[in-house]
Amino acid sequence: MKYITFYALISFLLISNTIAFADKAIFAGGCFWCVESDFEKLEGVSEAVSGFTGGTLENPTYSGNHQGHYEAVEVTYDPSIVSYEQLLDYFWRHIDPFDARGQFCDKGFSYLSAIFVADQNERELAEKSKQKVANQFPDQTVVTPILDASTFYPIAGDESFHQDYYKKNPVRYKYYRWNCGRDQRVQEIWGEQ
Repeated sequence: MKYITFYALISFLLISNTIAFADKAIFAGGCFWCVESDFEKLEGVSEAVSGFTGGTLENPTYSGNHQGHYEAVEVTYDPSIVSYEQLLDYFWRHIDPFDARGQFCDKGFSYLSAIFVADQNERELAEKSKQKVANQFPDQTVVTPILDASTFYPIAGDESFHQDYYKKNPVRYKYYRWNCGRDQRVQEIWGEQ
């Protein structure tokens, strides 16, 4: 019995430490399949979940109504490995911050880019990072807004096939991503940065 109690305590401490050091951030960068795929490659990110945010409609769906919402990704990360500032830098280098109609081949409101901030500190860091991008490209207008975070609705139920789409359907995903021109446009803007 002592061993069971000991192992239960150790397990609890390990789980609670993992949870205690996790933070979340929300980004919209066009197709959530691509944003999820990009962030899950970043060291320190434990999960990226596709969903919707930014609108007032409750429980938006992909195939149904998601009017007023952005396709977005909720990123869970360990701030002792990757900082919020590093997430911001990474985000910028995986989108087209100058496209006011959407991202790459996907056009329309739900495909617009945005950074959703949870508090004043995140807002200040996001504004600073946006200004850095604007300074780097003085002849272009950075249109990506910084918005207050609101309820994030993960894709679920019959539409859960969207979660980890790039893992579950790698050939279709790569075909979509290439034909959409995402990587080509990112390379054109950012080069090898």
